[in-house]
Amino acid sequence: MALSLSLARAAPLAVSAGAGARRLPAASLAFPPKSFFGAPLAATAASVASPLPRKPATSTSLAVVAVGKKGYKMKTHKASAKRFRVTGRGKIVRRCAGKQHLLGKKNTKRKKRLSKMVQVNKSDYDNVTGALPYLKVNRKAD
Repeated sequence: MALSLSLARAAPLAVSAGAGARRLPAASLAFPPKSFFGAPLAATAASVASPLPRKPATSTSLAVVAVGKKGYKMKTHKASAKRFRVTGRGKIVRRCAGKQHLLGKKNTKRKKRLSKMVQVNKSDYDNVTGALPYLKVNRKAD
């Protein structure tokens, strides 16, 4: 049993509610005709006629121009951002290693020393600034 549905035979619809509702012809509700491959066929001038006046076609060609083209936005390495910070004078500082576990065998003086922030070695500045491209670093700071 085949069921076929055609919008061309459907009853005309009312455009707006009310007593003076305008009705559209059923032919305007039909889908545009398509070729065997599914591409729409060329429409005739009568079927494309619009109630609005159209502007005359101009021979001006438009070119797309990129305005204010920006470069690649560098990404911050988030794990590095949590481990390093910059002081007011522009030095990169980090925490010392060795103060996370096994603290019972370390004496108080050693634990106190490991609690302080220390400056990153100058030879590692390139590695840190590569991971954190937007870090405001003063390379001349002592």
